[in-house]
Order: sequence, then C-alpha cells, then structure tokens
Amino acid sequence: MGERDALLELRGINKGFSGNQVLKEIHLDIRPGEVHVLLGENGAGKSTLIKIMTGAYTKDSGDIFWESNKVEINGPVDAMNLGIATIYQELNLIPELTVYENIFLGRELKKNGKYSLLDRKTMRLKAEEYLKQLGQDISPDAKVSTLGIGQQQLVEIAKALTINAKLIIMDEPSSSLSESEIEQLLTTVMELRKQGIAIVYISHKLEENKRIGDRISILRDGRKIETLSMAETDTEKMIQLMVGRSLDEKYPKMNFQLGEEGLRVEGLRLKNSSKEISFTAYQGQILGFSGLVGAGRTELARGIFGVDPVAQGKVYVFGKEVKIKCPEDAIKAGLAFITEDRKGEGLILDQTLEFNITIANLKKLKKNKFLYKDKMKALANDYLKELQVRPGDITAQARKLSGGNQQKVVIAKWLCTNAKVFIFDEPTRGIDVGAKVEVYRLINSLVQDGAVVIIISSELPEILGICDRILVMNEGQIVDDMLREQADQEKIMKSATRGN
Repeated sequence: MGERDALLELRGINKGFSGNQVLKEIHLDIRPGEVHVLLGENGAGKSTLIKIMTGAYTKDSGDIFWESNKVEINGPVDAMNLGIATIYQELNLIPELTVYENIFLGRELKKNGKYSLLDRKTMRLKAEEYLKQLGQDISPDAKVSTLGIGQQQLVEIAKALTINAKLIIMDEPSSSLSESEIEQLLTTVMELRKQGIAIVYISHKLEENKRIGDRISILRDGRKIETLSMAETDTEKMIQLMVGRSLDEKYPKMNFQLGEEGLRVEGLRLKNSSKEISFTAYQGQILGFSGLVGAGRTELARGIFGVDPVAQGKVYVFGKEVKIKCPEDAIKAGLAFITEDRKGEGLILDQTLEFNITIANLKKLKKNKFLYKDKMKALANDYLKELQVRPGDITAQARKLSGGNQQKVVIAKWLCTNAKVFIFDEPTRGIDVGAKVEVYRLINSLVQDGAVVIIISSELPEILGICDRILVMNEGQIVDDMLREQADQEKIMKSATRGN
C-alpha cells in the first residue's frame, strides 16, 4: 500500500504558539486498517499534532488530505464529519451525567414524535452494547462521578465507538487500566483494525506499542524523525530515536543501607471495609505496593494521608504515633502524597509554578496574614533548578508543562514541606521514557537524603526495577511480602490474582 492509498495525509504541517515553534514541517500518512503508533517524549509535539488532526487547533501552514482530497479541519465538527474520533488522555466526560448520556452527548438519539423526545431506551441499550464490546458490564445508568479512572476511560472509548469512525486517535488509552482491561482494549483495537478502521495509537508503553503497531512515527523536538515498520524496530531503537540518545538504564536503581523504621501502620481499617492492614516502611528501602486495579492500594494511601475516613488503626512516623484525621495533619506529621491524578489532585493547572510549589507550605511562608513573597520566589526557583524543570520559569502556568515536568513540580511541592515520608501513587503514569528515568533518579535522591519512599504502581517492570521490597495487595489486604531478589512478574501476578 503506497502513500496514494493514505486515509489521512499531512504535508508540511507547522504550528507555533507565542513565537515558540511546536511543529516543524511534519509529513505523515495514516492508512486504512493500520495501527499507526505515534511516539515521542512529552513536549515532542504529539498532542499538538493530534489536536490539528481533530480540529482542536488549526495549522499555521501545510496541507491536509483526506482520502486523497485536500480538506480544511477548522474545528472538531469538521473532523467528526470526516470520520475522525478521538480519545484524549484528559477525560472529556461530565461527571454528573450518566454513562449513556455521556456516550451519546452531542449525538443524542431522538424519537420520531412531534416533540422530538430523546430516545433514552435505545441510547441505554446501545451504550450497553458498546460497553460489552469492551468486555465491561458498567451500568449505562451509573453516574460517571461514581466510576474509577479506569472505568471512565472505558466510557470514553465507548463514546468514540458511537460514530462510524474511519480513524480513531487514542492518546494514552491504557494508562489507567488494569492488565485485564488493557488486554480487552488491545483486542478491541485489533478488531477495529480488521474492520478497516485506522488507529493512531499514542502510548509510552513500548512493549504494548510493539504488540499492536503496524508502523511507528517518532517525533522529537517538534519534528518527525522517522516512520518505520514496527516489525523491524526494537524497543532500544525506539528509545534512541525518541530521546536522541541511548538510555542504558531504564531503571537507575541505587542500593542503600537499610535504616530505621520510618512509617508503621498497625491494624488500619478503612470505613466500609472489614480488612485490617499492617506494614512497616524503612529508610534505605523503597517499598512497592503491587496489585490489580481495585485491590485497595490507592484507598490505603488515601486513608493513611487522611483524605478518606479510617475506622480504626494507628500510624507511627519515625516511632512516634501521629493522629491523622485530614491531609493537614498528615503534612504536619511529615507525610507527602503524590497522587495518581496529578492534574486533578496534584496541581492547580491555571496557577503559576511558584504557587503550586509553595501552596502546601503557606503556613510556614507567612507571618500573620502576610506572605513572604521573596522567600516563596527563592524556594520555587531553587526547586525548579534542582529538579531541572523545563521551562524553569516560576511565572509559567502548570498546565503548559509536559507530563514529566508537571510530575517534577508535584514532587517539588512536597519537598517544600520538608516531608520525611513520600507516598507515590503511579509516579510515572503518562510520562515518557526519558522523564521516567529522571523521576526514578529523584526518588533515589530522596532515599539517599534519608526520606522513606513508598511506590504504588500497576507496572510490574517498574515495581521490580525501582523497589527493594514489594507488598502485594488483593481485595483490600496485603497477601504477600517479598524482597526484590525473591520476586518476578509471575510470582507477583499469582499473589495479586489469588482468592482470599
């Protein structure tokens, strides 16, 4: 199949913002019935490129061809009319509407009656069909606000299936899904491919890309570096082209001497749970929590940090019992919680980097009602420099940073509180390979400086690559405790899936 057979072709696409050239002479063709992987570090231009394909942004120059005809995509409606559907990493759902209302939002089915009433019965049935196609039994009548992130992502995918799309763009669709949900997603992608639908697939999970991709286009610094056959490209080559250098160590693990007890949890029971949890985390030993989505790992972290109510249990920080009824108590006790949803819970996106870095420590940065602005600026600048945040401008809005740099700002926020115990929930979710290595190095430096680090991760290679000791959770309780040397992916999965 040659370029003349392209479903979508981009020729010489350029796009800039405020004098910053984000896309530079991009040439790309997407063919019917192929999975075309788009790969690049955060900030390489992937999101801008797909927003041009979908009409969220308009190109500055260049040409777009759809089925060999030159077209203009000036808005999302133009893209939808062509047959382009998109599943963004940022969920585009209305929490207070039901699942079926979200799936058909803007494309509601109506009865043929005099008043054009909504055909809610048909929408419910069709929504159920789409969800079953994804292997899910989510109720079409459930409010989206009651669903977890993984289930919300699946609603987004079902929403994209409602239009007779010829091209579906998926931006990190598996980033919040469990192993079984990812398998179902990949099966669905391959089924769509068989039907002749083109898929543009964006994921930082290289093995996942390798499994389903036909071709791969790699972006770096706003330019397309190369388009290659996936079958002829190994992961090492992908990384080298993506970052412009070889990454010898994906997991730069450092070994530390086991230190004193840092965090001890005794008999902790969350409200609405009958399970008690006890564990101890030490200095010099990165403690990992593994398990399937829904195993209770995040709920445990939220309970320890005072986000969710706890029915019983004791928490000790460096041997001293602390009473934690709310996050403010946790911060006072020296705890930091880097949440899975950095955009929704970790950052205030429309505020500056200075504001975000210092917000958790404002009580120490003010006297009476007056803030020490000079001290705030100096602290923010110091952390931006220390963590090599790009751009290193304290006045920049958090939303304008790439995922990896946003994660560094969240870490800076907690460093600013002088925390002693750091709980990371999915620390590298949705960030590229190069940025992951930088986050792992930051984690190593925290441990080196005497902090206690706990990592919750759904990525088994990450757990095995960065943690010294691994606790496996299943159905709300710890079912296994193993040292890194004793662990492998099969052993962890057996523990994570066993019945209780």
